[in-house]
Amino acid sequence: MARMKFGWGRRQTSIDEPVNITGQMYIRISTGIHDPTYVTALAVDGGEGQDPVIFLSCDLGSLPAGLVPDIKAAVVALEPEICADWIIVNATHIHSGSTPRKDQVVSPDGAYIYPNDKYHGFFMQMCAEAVAEAWNSRAEGGFAYGYGYAVVGHSRRVCYLRDMSETSKSAAPNGHCIMYGNTKNVDFSHYESSGDHFLNALYTFDANDKLTGVIINVPCPSQVSEQLCMFSADYWGDVRELMAKEFGPDVYILPQCAPAGDLSPRILHYLEAQARRMGLKFDMPYDQELAKKRDPLHDNTKRFAERKDIAERILAAVTEIYGWAKKEIFTEAKVRHHYWMQPMQRRRITDEELEACQKKLKELESNIPDANDDPERYRVAMSSYKSYVRRNESILRRYAQQKENLPDPTFEAHAVAIGDVAFATNKFELYQDYMHRVQARSPFVQTFVMQLTGDGAGTYLATERSQKNKGYGASMYCNWVGHEGGQQWVEGVLAHLQELKQQMDAE
Repeated sequence: MARMKFGWGRRQTSIDEPVNITGQMYIRISTGIHDPTYVTALAVDGGEGQDPVIFLSCDLGSLPAGLVPDIKAAVVALEPEICADWIIVNATHIHSGSTPRKDQVVSPDGAYIYPNDKYHGFFMQMCAEAVAEAWNSRAEGGFAYGYGYAVVGHSRRVCYLRDMSETSKSAAPNGHCIMYGNTKNVDFSHYESSGDHFLNALYTFDANDKLTGVIINVPCPSQVSEQLCMFSADYWGDVRELMAKEFGPDVYILPQCAPAGDLSPRILHYLEAQARRMGLKFDMPYDQELAKKRDPLHDNTKRFAERKDIAERILAAVTEIYGWAKKEIFTEAKVRHHYWMQPMQRRRITDEELEACQKKLKELESNIPDANDDPERYRVAMSSYKSYVRRNESILRRYAQQKENLPDPTFEAHAVAIGDVAFATNKFELYQDYMHRVQARSPFVQTFVMQLTGDGAGTYLATERSQKNKGYGASMYCNWVGHEGGQQWVEGVLAHLQELKQQMDAE
């Protein structure tokens, strides 16, 4: 068997222009770059007779429909030797970057926004260059892998002893659960799920066993600075800074967001203690009274401290794993890659949900924002209003479509085996239960599960438990696929992983 080859590439995707920053229900316009956003590529070549695979991680909130085919087309146009099906694209799930769409975003107050088609073209070029660089820089080397622990994600779905439907808003109907709910409420019961503190890491080395890069797979979105009006890779920016100090600036970092639709880097029930921790640890003022108000989103100083705190835990885990994983560097391994379109059952809209949606639309019609308001306030109010309208109108379309008895939609999925390590992908904000079902039954020693991969990556895929509890993230607006579809994906991925394992064992 030939010695393995690995290649890395990276390009910056943040710009100084006033682009639309995505990730909230309203329009934010960038005022510059807080820390750079990137696209990072890793090419894995097992040699003759093996399946090439190229990972492309993008500091984005999501991968809207049409983006991944555009990325693949740009790559193939620049480097025809690369097959588009080799490429696995994932979003790191930040809320502090622009989404490269072709359709132009128009601000209600007339503020200038950099043309989307120009940013889209720039982003495609950066992706193509990063992938081509990774492919063309392949060199003999090896890999090591392992897992460790880093507390990053916490449950963001708060459950109550009674039904909380009277607190519903246009964004989602609540039930016994509210996303980011108030834990000081006397009816607070528990979090719907626990956090997952596993961190999976795969390290690459050159021919002299020098570290060249690392895949870091964390079950948590990158949403600490989620309302920042600047380009930022969120806590991954802080991770890159600390990793460069620890391992050197030439070591690449490829972030992957593991399933975390029900998780967040935000602590909900320990705010005063957290404010004190941040203040004392990072020598900054802290206000426990402000923390009690449960509205720290605009306190960027505190948020940046939280990011650094998370980055330190990730660095500690990556360093700890590296200390023992490098004792077993693999220079030869079988590499297999399956790519298929996975059928997944739709989440059906009930008659009651349709009626509630129609009622919301009527309420919205009588609450149109005042155009005479302050321009920035009007921008936020009007763009939020339009988002709520679009969400409800989408339910009307889905209800009409489901009466046509259309076949279940299919979604891009990948299963990759690199020796005893596997990777499995899903396009949704996948609740962590689905990841655990795959990892528990996977035939491989270690399985990296990735969310927000493939074309149209976005929207939540909740569990049956979550759909019963309702709340944002488990509502008709948020779930295009139901929990039945989630289990279809689990069984489909496991079937491909079993096939990969049997194929590799037979060779």
